[in-house]
Amino acid sequence: MTRLTAATLGALPASVGTPRYDRAAVRPGVVHLGVGGFHRAHQALYLDRLLEAGGSDGWGICGVGVLPGDRRMAEVMAAQDRLYTLVEKHPDGHRTARVVGSLVDYRLAPEDPDAVVEALAAAGTRIVTLTVTEGGYNASAATGEFDATAPAVLADLRPGAAPATVFGLVTEALVRRRARGLAPFAVASCDNVPGNGALARHSFAAFAGLRDDALGEWVAREVPFPSSMVDRITPVTTDADRADLARRFGVEDRWPVVCEPWTQWVLEDAFPAGRPALEDVGVQVVGDVVPYELLKLRLLNAGHQVLGHLGLLAGHTYVHEATGDPLLREFLVGYLEEEGTPTLPPVPGTDLAAYRAAVVTRFGNPHVGDTLARLVEYASDRLPQFLFPVLRANLAAGGEVRRSAAVVAAWVHALQRDPDGGPVDARRDRLRSAAHRSREDPLAPLADRELFGDLAGQPRFTAAYRAALDSLRAAGPRATVEALVRGPLG
Repeated sequence: MTRLTAATLGALPASVGTPRYDRAAVRPGVVHLGVGGFHRAHQALYLDRLLEAGGSDGWGICGVGVLPGDRRMAEVMAAQDRLYTLVEKHPDGHRTARVVGSLVDYRLAPEDPDAVVEALAAAGTRIVTLTVTEGGYNASAATGEFDATAPAVLADLRPGAAPATVFGLVTEALVRRRARGLAPFAVASCDNVPGNGALARHSFAAFAGLRDDALGEWVAREVPFPSSMVDRITPVTTDADRADLARRFGVEDRWPVVCEPWTQWVLEDAFPAGRPALEDVGVQVVGDVVPYELLKLRLLNAGHQVLGHLGLLAGHTYVHEATGDPLLREFLVGYLEEEGTPTLPPVPGTDLAAYRAAVVTRFGNPHVGDTLARLVEYASDRLPQFLFPVLRANLAAGGEVRRSAAVVAAWVHALQRDPDGGPVDARRDRLRSAAHRSREDPLAPLADRELFGDLAGQPRFTAAYRAALDSLRAAGPRATVEALVRGPLG
Protein backbone atom coordinates (compact mmCIF):
# COMPACT_ATOMS: atom_id res chain seq x y z
CA MET A 1 0.00 0.00 0.00
CA THR A 2 1.42 3.39 -1.01
CA ARG A 3 0.20 6.63 0.51
CA LEU A 4 -0.22 9.23 -2.23
CA THR A 5 2.21 12.16 -2.10
CA ALA A 6 4.60 13.77 -4.56
CA ALA A 7 7.46 11.78 -3.06
CA THR A 8 5.73 8.42 -3.59
CA LEU A 9 4.62 8.82 -7.22
CA GLY A 10 7.48 6.65 -8.41
CA ALA A 11 6.47 3.86 -6.04
CA LEU A 12 2.91 3.53 -7.36
CA PRO A 13 2.01 0.42 -9.39
CA ALA A 14 2.46 0.58 -13.15
CA SER A 15 -1.32 0.19 -13.52
CA VAL A 16 -1.78 3.71 -12.13
CA GLY A 17 -1.06 6.57 -14.51
CA THR A 18 1.03 9.38 -13.02
CA PRO A 19 2.12 12.84 -14.21
CA ARG A 20 5.23 12.66 -16.34
CA TYR A 21 5.66 16.43 -16.42
CA ASP A 22 7.65 18.46 -13.88
CA ARG A 23 4.99 19.81 -11.53
CA ALA A 24 7.55 22.10 -9.88
CA ALA A 25 7.85 23.97 -13.17
CA VAL A 26 4.09 24.43 -13.62
CA ARG A 27 2.75 27.90 -12.85
CA PRO A 28 -0.95 28.65 -12.20
CA GLY A 29 -2.72 30.33 -15.09
CA VAL A 30 -6.19 29.27 -13.93
CA VAL A 31 -7.77 29.93 -10.54
CA HIS A 32 -10.72 27.65 -9.84
CA LEU A 33 -13.33 28.55 -7.23
CA GLY A 34 -15.19 25.59 -5.73
CA VAL A 35 -12.89 22.57 -5.92
CA GLY A 36 -15.09 19.51 -5.59
CA GLY A 37 -15.40 16.11 -7.21
CA PHE A 38 -16.71 17.40 -10.51
CA HIS A 39 -13.94 19.93 -11.06
CA ARG A 40 -11.32 17.30 -10.25
CA ALA A 41 -12.93 14.78 -12.64
CA HIS A 42 -13.39 17.30 -15.41
CA GLN A 43 -11.58 20.64 -15.90
CA ALA A 44 -8.54 19.58 -13.86
CA LEU A 45 -8.23 16.38 -15.91
CA TYR A 46 -8.28 18.27 -19.22
CA LEU A 47 -5.50 20.57 -18.00
CA ASP A 48 -3.58 17.56 -16.69
CA ARG A 49 -3.77 16.07 -20.19
CA LEU A 50 -2.53 19.34 -21.66
CA LEU A 51 0.40 19.51 -19.24
CA GLU A 52 1.19 15.90 -20.06
CA ALA A 53 1.39 16.81 -23.75
CA GLY A 54 4.07 19.43 -22.96
CA GLY A 55 4.53 23.11 -23.66
CA SER A 56 1.77 24.41 -21.39
CA ASP A 57 3.56 24.97 -18.09
CA GLY A 58 1.79 28.29 -17.56
CA TRP A 59 -1.60 26.62 -17.30
CA GLY A 60 -1.62 24.93 -13.91
CA ILE A 61 -4.53 25.43 -11.52
CA CYS A 62 -4.72 27.22 -8.20
CA GLY A 63 -7.75 25.75 -6.44
CA VAL A 64 -9.78 27.81 -3.99
CA GLY A 65 -12.09 26.59 -1.26
CA VAL A 66 -14.71 29.28 -0.72
CA LEU A 67 -16.74 27.84 2.16
CA PRO A 68 -15.76 26.92 5.73
CA GLY A 69 -16.71 23.34 4.89
CA ASP A 70 -13.88 23.25 2.35
CA ARG A 71 -11.33 23.00 5.16
CA ARG A 72 -11.23 19.21 4.86
CA MET A 73 -10.38 19.49 1.17
CA ALA A 74 -7.62 21.97 2.04
CA GLU A 75 -6.19 19.51 4.55
CA VAL A 76 -6.23 16.63 2.06
CA MET A 77 -4.72 18.77 -0.68
CA ALA A 78 -1.89 19.82 1.66
CA ALA A 79 -1.23 16.26 2.88
CA GLN A 80 -1.12 14.87 -0.68
CA ASP A 81 0.77 17.73 -2.33
CA ARG A 82 -2.45 18.60 -4.20
CA LEU A 83 -2.45 15.19 -5.92
CA TYR A 84 -5.44 12.86 -6.12
CA THR A 85 -6.45 9.72 -7.96
CA LEU A 86 -9.17 9.74 -10.60
CA VAL A 87 -10.88 6.37 -11.09
CA GLU A 88 -13.03 5.78 -14.15
CA LYS A 89 -15.67 3.07 -13.72
CA HIS A 90 -16.64 1.38 -16.98
CA PRO A 91 -20.01 -0.36 -17.51
CA ASP A 92 -18.30 -3.78 -17.82
CA GLY A 93 -16.68 -3.39 -14.38
CA HIS A 94 -13.25 -2.39 -15.69
CA ARG A 95 -11.45 0.39 -13.76
CA THR A 96 -8.71 2.78 -14.81
CA ALA A 97 -6.81 4.99 -12.37
CA ARG A 98 -4.70 8.09 -12.91
CA VAL A 99 -3.07 10.51 -10.50
CA VAL A 100 -3.92 14.05 -11.60
CA GLY A 101 -1.29 16.74 -11.06
CA SER A 102 -2.70 19.93 -12.58
CA LEU A 103 -3.71 21.40 -9.21
CA VAL A 104 -0.43 22.99 -8.18
CA ASP A 105 -1.75 25.32 -5.47
CA TYR A 106 -4.73 25.44 -3.12
CA ARG A 107 -6.02 28.32 -0.99
CA LEU A 108 -8.81 28.39 1.61
CA ALA A 109 -10.66 31.69 1.44
CA PRO A 110 -12.16 31.66 4.97
CA GLU A 111 -8.65 31.22 6.36
CA ASP A 112 -6.86 33.85 4.25
CA PRO A 113 -9.12 35.78 1.88
CA ASP A 114 -6.38 38.24 0.92
CA ALA A 115 -4.17 35.39 -0.29
CA VAL A 116 -7.03 34.26 -2.55
CA VAL A 117 -7.54 37.77 -3.88
CA GLU A 118 -3.83 38.05 -4.61
CA ALA A 119 -3.84 34.70 -6.43
CA LEU A 120 -6.68 36.01 -8.58
CA ALA A 121 -4.96 39.34 -9.11
CA ALA A 122 -1.61 37.78 -10.05
CA ALA A 123 -0.30 38.69 -13.49
CA GLY A 124 -0.13 35.03 -14.51
CA THR A 125 -3.83 34.42 -13.83
CA ARG A 126 -5.73 34.72 -17.09
CA ILE A 127 -8.76 32.53 -16.45
CA VAL A 128 -11.02 32.07 -13.41
CA THR A 129 -13.32 29.05 -13.54
CA LEU A 130 -16.29 28.35 -11.28
CA THR A 131 -18.19 25.34 -10.00
CA VAL A 132 -20.34 26.93 -7.31
CA THR A 133 -23.59 24.96 -7.99
CA GLU A 134 -26.70 26.11 -9.78
CA GLY A 135 -27.76 28.25 -6.82
CA GLY A 136 -24.35 29.84 -6.32
CA TYR A 137 -25.06 32.82 -8.57
CA ASN A 138 -27.48 34.38 -6.06
CA ALA A 139 -30.11 34.98 -8.73
CA SER A 140 -33.83 34.22 -8.75
CA ALA A 141 -34.67 31.18 -10.86
CA ALA A 142 -37.85 32.88 -12.07
CA THR A 143 -36.72 36.48 -12.62
CA GLY A 144 -32.94 36.16 -12.92
CA GLU A 145 -32.48 39.14 -10.61
CA PHE A 146 -29.46 39.26 -8.30
CA ASP A 147 -30.47 39.15 -4.63
CA ALA A 148 -28.89 42.28 -3.18
CA THR A 149 -30.40 41.53 0.24
CA ALA A 150 -28.64 38.18 0.79
CA PRO A 151 -26.81 38.34 4.15
CA ALA A 152 -23.49 37.13 2.67
CA VAL A 153 -23.66 39.81 -0.02
CA LEU A 154 -24.45 42.53 2.51
CA ALA A 155 -21.56 41.36 4.69
CA ASP A 156 -19.14 41.58 1.74
CA LEU A 157 -20.32 45.11 0.98
CA ARG A 158 -19.57 46.49 4.43
CA PRO A 159 -16.70 49.01 4.31
CA GLY A 160 -13.41 47.32 5.12
CA ALA A 161 -14.92 43.81 5.16
CA ALA A 162 -12.72 40.91 4.06
CA PRO A 163 -14.43 39.34 1.03
CA ALA A 164 -16.02 35.95 1.67
CA THR A 165 -18.28 35.30 -1.33
CA VAL A 166 -17.13 34.46 -4.84
CA PHE A 167 -18.50 37.85 -5.85
CA GLY A 168 -16.47 39.71 -3.26
CA LEU A 169 -13.26 37.80 -3.98
CA VAL A 170 -13.43 38.15 -7.75
CA THR A 171 -14.53 41.79 -7.69
CA GLU A 172 -11.76 42.82 -5.31
CA ALA A 173 -9.22 41.00 -7.50
CA LEU A 174 -10.51 42.81 -10.60
CA VAL A 175 -10.22 46.15 -8.80
CA ARG A 176 -6.60 45.39 -7.89
CA ARG A 177 -5.75 44.23 -11.39
CA ARG A 178 -7.17 47.38 -12.91
CA ALA A 179 -5.18 49.51 -10.46
CA ARG A 180 -2.02 47.61 -11.47
CA GLY A 181 -2.62 48.02 -15.18
CA LEU A 182 -3.43 44.32 -15.74
CA ALA A 183 -6.13 43.19 -18.14
CA PRO A 184 -9.13 41.48 -16.53
CA PHE A 185 -9.14 37.71 -16.50
CA ALA A 186 -11.92 35.73 -18.17
CA VAL A 187 -14.52 34.27 -15.78
CA ALA A 188 -15.80 30.92 -17.08
CA SER A 189 -18.71 29.28 -15.31
CA CYS A 190 -18.59 25.48 -15.40
CA ASP A 191 -21.94 24.99 -13.68
CA ASN A 192 -25.00 23.33 -15.20
CA VAL A 193 -26.96 26.52 -15.73
CA PRO A 194 -28.54 27.71 -18.99
CA GLY A 195 -26.55 30.64 -20.36
CA ASN A 196 -24.01 30.29 -17.57
CA GLY A 197 -21.74 32.94 -19.09
CA ALA A 198 -24.52 35.52 -19.26
CA LEU A 199 -25.69 34.59 -15.77
CA ALA A 200 -22.19 34.96 -14.35
CA ARG A 201 -21.77 38.33 -16.07
CA HIS A 202 -25.09 39.55 -14.67
CA SER A 203 -24.38 38.39 -11.11
CA PHE A 204 -20.79 39.63 -10.88
CA ALA A 205 -21.62 42.95 -12.52
CA ALA A 206 -24.61 43.38 -10.20
CA PHE A 207 -22.43 42.80 -7.15
CA ALA A 208 -19.74 45.14 -8.45
CA GLY A 209 -22.42 47.74 -9.10
CA LEU A 210 -23.48 47.55 -5.47
CA ARG A 211 -19.92 48.55 -4.58
CA ASP A 212 -19.85 51.30 -7.19
CA ASP A 213 -22.09 51.97 -10.18
CA ALA A 214 -19.16 52.67 -12.50
CA LEU A 215 -17.39 49.51 -11.37
CA GLY A 216 -20.45 47.44 -12.20
CA GLU A 217 -20.63 48.94 -15.67
CA TRP A 218 -16.92 48.26 -16.20
CA VAL A 219 -17.27 44.59 -15.17
CA ALA A 220 -20.25 44.12 -17.49
CA ARG A 221 -18.39 45.78 -20.38
CA GLU A 222 -14.77 44.71 -20.00
CA VAL A 223 -14.64 41.34 -18.23
CA PRO A 224 -15.08 38.30 -20.53
CA PHE A 225 -17.59 35.69 -19.36
CA PRO A 226 -17.40 32.77 -21.81
CA SER A 227 -20.16 30.18 -21.62
CA SER A 228 -19.50 26.48 -21.32
CA MET A 229 -21.22 23.13 -21.28
CA VAL A 230 -19.72 20.49 -19.02
CA ASP A 231 -20.67 16.85 -18.66
CA ARG A 232 -19.41 13.96 -16.58
CA ILE A 233 -21.36 11.96 -14.00
CA THR A 234 -19.32 12.19 -10.81
CA PRO A 235 -20.92 10.74 -7.69
CA VAL A 236 -19.81 11.56 -4.17
CA THR A 237 -16.69 9.65 -3.11
CA THR A 238 -17.43 7.01 -0.46
CA ASP A 239 -15.33 4.99 1.97
CA ALA A 240 -16.04 2.01 -0.26
CA ASP A 241 -14.42 3.88 -3.16
CA ARG A 242 -11.31 4.53 -1.05
CA ALA A 243 -11.14 0.88 -0.04
CA ASP A 244 -11.63 -0.27 -3.64
CA LEU A 245 -8.80 1.98 -4.82
CA ALA A 246 -6.51 0.56 -2.15
CA ARG A 247 -7.47 -3.03 -2.97
CA ARG A 248 -7.31 -2.81 -6.77
CA PHE A 249 -4.44 -0.40 -7.23
CA GLY A 250 -2.56 -0.29 -3.93
CA VAL A 251 -3.05 3.48 -3.51
CA GLU A 252 -3.98 5.11 -0.22
CA ASP A 253 -5.78 8.31 -1.17
CA ARG A 254 -7.81 10.26 1.38
CA TRP A 255 -10.07 11.81 -1.27
CA PRO A 256 -10.00 10.14 -4.70
CA VAL A 257 -12.61 10.93 -7.33
CA VAL A 258 -14.73 8.33 -9.12
CA CYS A 259 -16.62 8.94 -12.34
CA GLU A 260 -17.97 7.44 -15.54
CA PRO A 261 -15.81 7.14 -18.70
CA TRP A 262 -17.84 9.74 -20.63
CA THR A 263 -16.61 13.33 -20.50
CA GLN A 264 -17.49 16.39 -22.58
CA TRP A 265 -16.57 20.07 -22.38
CA VAL A 266 -17.87 22.61 -24.88
CA LEU A 267 -16.35 26.06 -24.38
CA GLU A 268 -17.05 29.41 -25.99
CA ASP A 269 -13.90 30.85 -27.54
CA ALA A 270 -13.88 34.22 -25.73
CA PHE A 271 -10.55 34.64 -23.94
CA PRO A 272 -8.92 37.95 -24.93
CA ALA A 273 -6.06 37.47 -22.43
CA GLY A 274 -5.22 34.05 -23.86
CA ARG A 275 -6.20 30.47 -23.14
CA PRO A 276 -4.64 27.02 -23.18
CA ALA A 277 -4.93 24.92 -26.34
CA LEU A 278 -7.77 22.87 -24.86
CA GLU A 279 -8.94 21.74 -28.28
CA ASP A 280 -5.78 19.61 -28.39
CA VAL A 281 -7.09 17.47 -25.52
CA GLY A 282 -10.69 16.98 -26.60
CA VAL A 283 -12.45 20.19 -25.59
CA GLN A 284 -14.91 21.48 -28.20
CA VAL A 285 -14.00 25.17 -28.50
CA VAL A 286 -16.86 26.80 -30.41
CA GLY A 287 -18.42 30.13 -31.29
CA ASP A 288 -21.85 29.26 -29.85
CA VAL A 289 -22.34 26.93 -26.90
CA VAL A 290 -26.14 27.23 -26.74
CA PRO A 291 -27.15 24.20 -28.87
CA TYR A 292 -24.81 21.88 -26.93
CA GLU A 293 -25.89 23.40 -23.64
CA LEU A 294 -29.58 22.85 -24.33
CA LEU A 295 -28.88 19.30 -25.47
CA LYS A 296 -27.28 18.42 -22.18
CA LEU A 297 -29.56 20.42 -19.88
CA ARG A 298 -32.81 19.19 -21.43
CA LEU A 299 -31.86 15.55 -21.97
CA LEU A 300 -29.22 14.50 -19.45
CA ASN A 301 -29.83 16.95 -16.58
CA ALA A 302 -33.59 17.00 -16.95
CA GLY A 303 -33.46 13.23 -17.44
CA HIS A 304 -31.82 12.95 -14.03
CA GLN A 305 -34.75 14.84 -12.53
CA VAL A 306 -37.25 12.68 -14.43
CA LEU A 307 -35.67 9.51 -13.07
CA GLY A 308 -34.69 10.78 -9.62
CA HIS A 309 -37.97 11.87 -8.09
CA LEU A 310 -40.09 8.99 -9.39
CA GLY A 311 -37.30 6.46 -8.86
CA LEU A 312 -37.08 7.29 -5.16
CA LEU A 313 -40.84 7.09 -4.76
CA ALA A 314 -40.73 3.69 -6.46
CA GLY A 315 -38.28 2.44 -3.82
CA HIS A 316 -34.97 2.57 -5.71
CA THR A 317 -31.72 3.89 -4.24
CA TYR A 318 -29.30 4.05 -7.16
CA VAL A 319 -29.59 5.58 -10.62
CA HIS A 320 -28.68 2.32 -12.34
CA GLU A 321 -31.42 0.49 -10.40
CA ALA A 322 -34.06 2.95 -11.57
CA THR A 323 -32.74 2.80 -15.14
CA GLY A 324 -32.86 -0.99 -15.02
CA ASP A 325 -36.52 -0.91 -13.94
CA PRO A 326 -38.33 -1.52 -17.28
CA LEU A 327 -41.24 0.74 -16.35
CA LEU A 328 -39.10 3.70 -15.31
CA ARG A 329 -36.77 3.17 -18.23
CA GLU A 330 -39.70 3.36 -20.65
CA PHE A 331 -40.90 6.51 -18.90
CA LEU A 332 -37.44 8.07 -19.19
CA VAL A 333 -37.08 7.17 -22.87
CA GLY A 334 -40.54 8.62 -23.52
CA TYR A 335 -39.51 11.88 -21.89
CA LEU A 336 -36.26 12.07 -23.88
CA GLU A 337 -37.96 11.37 -27.21
CA GLU A 338 -41.32 13.12 -26.87
CA GLU A 339 -40.71 16.01 -24.48
CA GLY A 340 -37.00 16.88 -24.29
CA THR A 341 -35.87 16.42 -27.90
CA PRO A 342 -38.65 18.44 -29.62
CA THR A 343 -37.52 21.57 -27.74
CA LEU A 344 -33.94 21.43 -29.06
CA PRO A 345 -32.43 23.49 -31.90
CA PRO A 346 -30.11 21.73 -34.37
CA VAL A 347 -26.91 20.61 -32.62
CA PRO A 348 -23.91 20.65 -34.99
CA GLY A 349 -22.26 17.28 -35.47
CA THR A 350 -24.61 15.47 -33.07
CA ASP A 351 -26.77 12.41 -33.72
CA LEU A 352 -29.68 12.99 -31.32
CA ALA A 353 -30.82 9.37 -31.33
CA ALA A 354 -27.30 8.22 -30.47
CA TYR A 355 -27.04 10.89 -27.76
CA ARG A 356 -30.33 9.73 -26.18
CA ALA A 357 -29.15 6.14 -26.24
CA ALA A 358 -25.87 7.20 -24.61
CA VAL A 359 -27.78 8.98 -21.83
CA VAL A 360 -29.70 5.81 -20.98
CA THR A 361 -26.53 3.70 -21.15
CA ARG A 362 -24.69 6.12 -18.86
CA PHE A 363 -27.54 6.15 -16.35
CA GLY A 364 -27.52 2.37 -16.39
CA ASN A 365 -23.80 1.98 -15.53
CA PRO A 366 -24.02 -0.18 -12.37
CA HIS A 367 -20.47 0.57 -11.23
CA VAL A 368 -20.68 4.35 -10.91
CA GLY A 369 -22.90 4.02 -7.85
CA ASP A 370 -24.63 7.35 -8.37
CA THR A 371 -27.57 7.79 -6.00
CA LEU A 372 -31.03 9.08 -6.75
CA ALA A 373 -30.80 11.09 -3.54
CA ARG A 374 -27.93 13.09 -5.03
CA LEU A 375 -29.95 13.84 -8.15
CA VAL A 376 -32.85 15.36 -6.23
CA GLU A 377 -30.75 17.55 -3.92
CA TYR A 378 -31.28 21.26 -4.53
CA ALA A 379 -34.28 20.43 -6.71
CA SER A 380 -35.61 23.98 -6.30
CA ASP A 381 -32.51 25.14 -8.18
CA ARG A 382 -32.33 22.26 -10.64
CA LEU A 383 -35.93 21.84 -11.78
CA PRO A 384 -36.31 25.50 -12.84
CA GLN A 385 -33.02 25.29 -14.74
CA PHE A 386 -33.44 21.88 -16.39
CA LEU A 387 -37.08 20.81 -16.62
CA PHE A 388 -39.22 23.95 -16.49
CA PRO A 389 -37.79 25.33 -19.77
CA VAL A 390 -38.86 22.08 -21.45
CA LEU A 391 -42.34 22.47 -19.98
CA ARG A 392 -42.63 26.07 -21.15
CA ALA A 393 -41.36 25.28 -24.65
CA ASN A 394 -43.81 22.41 -25.08
CA LEU A 395 -46.70 24.39 -23.63
CA ALA A 396 -46.00 27.17 -26.14
CA ALA A 397 -45.70 24.74 -29.06
CA GLY A 398 -48.62 22.50 -28.11
CA GLY A 399 -46.23 19.66 -27.32
CA GLU A 400 -46.40 16.83 -24.80
CA VAL A 401 -46.06 17.74 -21.10
CA ARG A 402 -47.54 14.86 -19.10
CA ARG A 403 -44.25 13.30 -18.00
CA SER A 404 -42.68 16.61 -17.01
CA ALA A 405 -45.79 17.56 -15.07
CA ALA A 406 -45.69 14.19 -13.30
CA VAL A 407 -42.11 14.84 -12.17
CA VAL A 408 -43.22 18.12 -10.56
CA ALA A 409 -46.06 16.25 -8.86
CA ALA A 410 -43.63 13.58 -7.63
CA TRP A 411 -41.42 16.28 -6.12
CA VAL A 412 -44.36 17.84 -4.28
CA HIS A 413 -45.64 14.43 -3.16
CA ALA A 414 -42.22 13.43 -1.80
CA LEU A 415 -41.85 16.71 0.11
CA GLN A 416 -45.27 16.26 1.67
CA ARG A 417 -44.71 12.69 2.83
CA ASP A 418 -41.04 12.72 3.91
CA PRO A 419 -40.88 12.78 7.74
CA ASP A 420 -37.17 13.69 7.72
CA GLY A 421 -37.62 16.90 5.79
CA GLY A 422 -36.59 15.66 2.38
CA PRO A 423 -33.34 16.14 0.44
CA VAL A 424 -30.92 19.00 0.98
CA ASP A 425 -32.39 22.19 -0.43
CA ALA A 426 -31.85 25.84 0.46
CA ARG A 427 -35.65 26.38 0.29
CA ARG A 428 -36.64 23.16 2.05
CA ASP A 429 -38.75 24.65 4.88
CA ARG A 430 -40.93 26.78 2.65
CA LEU A 431 -41.22 23.98 0.09
CA ARG A 432 -42.41 21.50 2.70
CA SER A 433 -44.92 24.00 4.05
CA ALA A 434 -46.39 24.50 0.58
CA ALA A 435 -46.35 20.74 -0.08
CA HIS A 436 -48.35 20.10 3.10
CA ARG A 437 -50.92 22.71 2.02
CA SER A 438 -51.30 20.84 -1.26
CA ARG A 439 -53.54 18.33 0.51
CA GLU A 440 -56.25 20.98 0.59
CA ASP A 441 -55.04 23.04 -2.37
CA PRO A 442 -53.05 21.02 -4.91
CA LEU A 443 -51.87 24.21 -6.62
CA ALA A 444 -50.46 25.77 -3.42
CA PRO A 445 -46.81 24.89 -4.23
CA LEU A 446 -47.14 26.41 -7.70
CA ALA A 447 -48.01 29.82 -6.22
CA ASP A 448 -44.31 30.35 -5.48
CA ARG A 449 -43.57 32.57 -8.47
CA GLU A 450 -39.86 32.73 -7.67
CA LEU A 451 -39.69 29.05 -8.58
CA PHE A 452 -42.57 28.42 -10.94
CA GLY A 453 -43.03 31.79 -12.64
CA ASP A 454 -46.23 31.66 -14.68
CA LEU A 455 -46.65 27.87 -14.75
CA ALA A 456 -49.53 28.03 -12.25
CA GLY A 457 -51.46 29.97 -14.88
CA GLN A 458 -51.01 27.32 -17.59
CA PRO A 459 -54.18 25.16 -17.56
CA ARG A 460 -52.68 22.32 -19.60
CA PHE A 461 -49.80 22.00 -17.16
CA THR A 462 -51.89 22.33 -13.99
CA ALA A 463 -54.36 19.72 -15.24
CA ALA A 464 -51.58 17.21 -15.93
CA TYR A 465 -49.87 18.05 -12.63
CA ARG A 466 -53.09 17.61 -10.59
CA ALA A 467 -53.91 14.33 -12.32
CA ALA A 468 -50.44 12.97 -11.55
CA LEU A 469 -50.53 14.18 -7.93
CA ASP A 470 -53.95 12.59 -7.39
CA SER A 471 -52.73 9.33 -8.92
CA LEU A 472 -49.54 9.25 -6.84
CA ARG A 473 -51.59 9.64 -3.69
CA ALA A 474 -54.35 7.22 -4.61
CA ALA A 475 -52.61 4.55 -6.70
CA GLY A 476 -48.90 4.95 -5.87
CA PRO A 477 -45.85 5.66 -8.02
CA ARG A 478 -45.66 2.45 -10.05
CA ALA A 479 -49.31 2.50 -11.08
CA THR A 480 -48.96 6.19 -11.95
CA VAL A 481 -45.90 5.64 -14.13
CA GLU A 482 -47.53 2.61 -15.77
CA ALA A 483 -50.56 4.71 -16.67
CA LEU A 484 -48.42 7.58 -17.93
CA VAL A 485 -46.42 5.45 -20.34
CA ARG A 486 -49.73 4.49 -21.96
CA GLY A 487 -50.97 8.07 -22.30
CA PRO A 488 -52.47 10.97 -20.39
CA LEU A 489 -53.99 10.29 -16.99
CA GLY A 490 -57.71 10.56 -16.39
